[in-house]
Amino acid sequence: MSDGERVSIAARLASWRERLRGRRIINLGYRIVIGVVGLVTLVVGIVAIPYPGPGWAIVFVGLAVLATEFDWARRLLAYARIRYDAAMGWFRRQGTWVQVLGLAFTTAIVVVTMWVFGVLDWAGERVNIEHEWLDSPIGIGG
Repeated sequence: MSDGERVSIAARLASWRERLRGRRIINLGYRIVIGVVGLVTLVVGIVAIPYPGPGWAIVFVGLAVLATEFDWARRLLAYARIRYDAAMGWFRRQGTWVQVLGLAFTTAIVVVTMWVFGVLDWAGERVNIEHEWLDSPIGIGG
């Protein structure tokens, strides 16, 4: 896609959005949909942060969706990017022990979550290992 085509698409989208702003009810509905989609995405990202995978990326996508319509989200996204980059830079500069502790902490969160949701009990049953301590504390699974 050439730069001219990108500009043309962006201009058409901006024009479409401006037409929506002129229609109060449709504009309100659009903002509500963007707010709900952005907040759901943001919450999923926040829940996913301690787990291996794209937790922070999902948070940034949720904030980016919200930032298309809300100034507070635009400011929060800019602030979060700066803080995230600073924290990751600090973590990369740390010694091996700090990084190993980070990995151990992440592993502990994953194992505890698997235990709470009955995954450990379920997996143990598949290989004929049945111990009471594998049972979910909230009664899920097995």
